[in-house]
Amino acid sequence: MLRHKLQCFDCQREPAASEADFRCTICGGLLEVKFDLKGKKKPAWDHRQLSVWKYREILPIENEESIVSLAEGGTGLHRCRRLGRELGLQKLYVKNEGENPTGSFKDRGMTVAISKAKELGKKKVLCASTGNTAASLAAYSARAGMECIVLVPKGKVAGGKMLQVTMHGAKIIQVKGDFDQAFVTALELTKRRRELYLMNSLNPYRLEGQKTLAFEISDQLDSKTPDTVILPVGNGGNISAAWKGFTEFQQLSIAKTRPRMIGIQAEKASPIAKAVKRRENKIRPVHNPQTIATAIRIGSPVNWPKVLKAIKESKGTAETVTDSEILEAQRQLATLEGIFVEPASAASIAGLKKLKTNRRVDPSETIVCVTTGHGLKDPSILNRLPKSQTGYSLETSDQTSIDNIERAL
Repeated sequence: MLRHKLQCFDCQREPAASEADFRCTICGGLLEVKFDLKGKKKPAWDHRQLSVWKYREILPIENEESIVSLAEGGTGLHRCRRLGRELGLQKLYVKNEGENPTGSFKDRGMTVAISKAKELGKKKVLCASTGNTAASLAAYSARAGMECIVLVPKGKVAGGKMLQVTMHGAKIIQVKGDFDQAFVTALELTKRRRELYLMNSLNPYRLEGQKTLAFEISDQLDSKTPDTVILPVGNGGNISAAWKGFTEFQQLSIAKTRPRMIGIQAEKASPIAKAVKRRENKIRPVHNPQTIATAIRIGSPVNWPKVLKAIKESKGTAETVTDSEILEAQRQLATLEGIFVEPASAASIAGLKKLKTNRRVDPSETIVCVTTGHGLKDPSILNRLPKSQTGYSLETSDQTSIDNIERAL
């Protein structure tokens, strides 16, 4: 294991971390894990199977016996030739994070965060969630034998995700309001009840797991860096973690370059995209964010400073997409490439289409779109699909006539 430390993202000091809210005790800034990579060589991990823990030397777990895993990571990097031809792109890939154990990218971060919680002797874990974080935490806490409490916005979480949380035995508390209100409540609870360990993306150990997304993309492209990586953005942990991962691979001389990072948000839940477009250094929170893409329905993303820095350093950008554009992209990816993702995931494809139309990506670029969750996470979109997509309904008395079926075909 390489030596690591916690450091404030804003003031770069190394204050004692407050476990109540994972903020710098000096300036209140976000914390991040920093590794001493200067002069270090690539660890001998090439013989290992592709997974989050392939890269354990640069993950912040001291004792391998603390590792809690469900075989996360190792998700496919799919060359999408049919969709690429339709969009006029030569080298389009989709990194499908819906292939993780609980069906979303959250498992990458959760395996590391829950392992750290175990290493620290924690028994009770807590998160606020729009669904995927809750599902992931419920599974990993069950695996670790920890008590799990999840706070979710009342009536605003997709059914597939709630089923997962219930089956894994977590305690569900529904909070009136949106995700942002649930998150504020979670923070207050961790301050009042010190035994509760916060597992949202404010926890820097979670982002360490999520950075392995970048490591895998690099390995799957034979250590070549894509020109552009496009991700959906909600709370901002994934895009900033991926940027950290690409940076660490460059520091280890595994990759020579880093990609341009582009974040995509839903039009009515887009504080980060709006800040980028206005060239502002701070976001303006969106009150009562609205979008069918529940996983990115967040108006006050906690990791916005890290996101803005990642976009600026990479010479990237951010874009917004409408719900109708998201649903169309979801359909295209499923019908052209056989990859079924939840609406929030399809935001990256919808954003790419918009960027290509506006000539902000070059047809010859190597582009990776990250899809963050499986389509079965949110079956409610079935009600939004036209009848031509959901199938034919044939009225019969006793049995369906083969003549009627043939006419329907």
